[in-house]
Amino acid sequence: MAPGLLRLLCIHGYRQNETTFRERTGSLRKILKKHAELVYITAPLQVTPPPGALPGDTDPGGAVHVGDPNGQMADPRGWWFSDPERESFNALEQTKSCKGLEESLETVAKALADQGPFNGILGFSQGSALVAIICALKQQGDLRFQFDFAILIAGFKSQSSSHESYYRDPITIPTLHIFGETDRVIPGEMSRDLTSCFTDPLVLTHQGGHFVPTSAPQKKVYCEFLGTFLKKE
Repeated sequence: MAPGLLRLLCIHGYRQNETTFRERTGSLRKILKKHAELVYITAPLQVTPPPGALPGDTDPGGAVHVGDPNGQMADPRGWWFSDPERESFNALEQTKSCKGLEESLETVAKALADQGPFNGILGFSQGSALVAIICALKQQGDLRFQFDFAILIAGFKSQSSSHESYYRDPITIPTLHIFGETDRVIPGEMSRDLTSCFTDPLVLTHQGGHFVPTSAPQKKVYCEFLGTFLKKE
């Protein structure tokens, strides 16, 4: 870790992994290089790519497919399944299932313990939904999760009925929520609904879709948000 930098644990989206998420957030690492070191991990659940999926495609699970130019998916992973039979995930699906969640929580807890300490956690899409659940568990006193703040990009509340308890009580952990008003994968209203679970969330919207934004307006907010924690170091 470089002196004076915050450390962020980065949680990828559905059908991504640590390598593909790192590749897709090169611009983010560049704009945050004076503020934070980004560390990436891979979800434990293997996902079968849908038939005919090509790099750049999106689906209701919140995935932006990545892979080689021949359309082969690059080790797609997920954090839990809304459909346990098909072992697939759809962010819009009302379900009772959350197959794989406990395994994923243990994966994050292990990364925090083995690779930490971390100042914050950053999540994208399904990864952001997972980070929100982790924030709730931390609020409830789960000692596995030690960090100070979270950045949630294209986040949403899980539609699994077994997750309702995570959203009942206000979460006081400092958070930055970023989402696109024209996101057709995770609609903006779903991300906005997630912000209501947090006390005094910082909310930044942009006019784009389902991606991690890094233009000048977003850079300013990222850096100002992280700067408040750098001053405490």
